[in-house]
Amino acid sequence: MAFSNNHTLISRGTKVVGDLHFTGDLQIEGTVIGNIVADNGNDAKLVVAEKGSVEGEIRVPMVIINGNVNGNVFSTKHVELAAKATVEGNVHYQLIEMIKGAQVNGSLVYSGVEGARKGAKKEEPAAPDNVKSVVNT
Repeated sequence: MAFSNNHTLISRGTKVVGDLHFTGDLQIEGTVIGNIVADNGNDAKLVVAEKGSVEGEIRVPMVIINGNVNGNVFSTKHVELAAKATVEGNVHYQLIEMIKGAQVNGSLVYSGVEGARKGAKKEEPAAPDNVKSVVNT
């Protein structure tokens, strides 16, 4: 069952308080205070328009941000940060496009192809067992 025909708009002047789960496409021109999660969605796409605002965590395959996001962003496919985007939080991505003028006040964290698909942890590098320092005098 394909969900790509679902299109949802949170229009200007609209404020949603609470977590938002969606399929298909979601465009935010108003305000969402809560987490946004794409259900069943390799095709799900979120657009935060220029006047749009999100206060919460975003977990979607594809996201285009041109407004304000106060929270971490997790994407398994593609993140686009447009010219007026402001993100206060970490952006976890597999592929990222950042236009001149976009701001991220947090870290950009590459999740990689395998990590995004399997949720695999990256291995920590092993600490050397016997590190010796040599000082010439």
